[in-house]
Amino acid sequence: MFIVLLRFADNRAEAGRHMDGHRAWLRQGFDDGVFVLAGTLQPGVGGGVLAHGTSAEALRERVAADPFVAEHVVTAEILEIDPARADDRLAFLLPAA
Repeated sequence: MFIVLLRFADNRAEAGRHMDGHRAWLRQGFDDGVFVLAGTLQPGVGGGVLAHGTSAEALRERVAADPFVAEHVVTAEILEIDPARADDRLAFLLPAA
C-alpha cells in the first residue's frame, strides 16, 4: 500500500491549466482500482492519494504520468506502507493470510 504526497511546487500557478488532465488522471486511477482515496492536503499545500494493489514501479510510472507532476505543478513523494493491522472497515488493505 502506498501514500502519494503531491506538494505544490514552483509552477503552482499553472495548476488551473492542467486541472482537467489531473482530474482525468485521478479518475483513471480509481477506474483501474489502484486509487482508494484522494484529497487535498490542508491547508491547501497539495494533494494526497492512497494507492493499493500495485507495485512500486507501476505506481512510480503512474505518478509520473500525472500532468501536475509532468508539468512541475507538484512534486511527488511516494511512501510505501506494509500494513500489519487495520480497522475491520479497512481489512481489504491487509495482505491475504
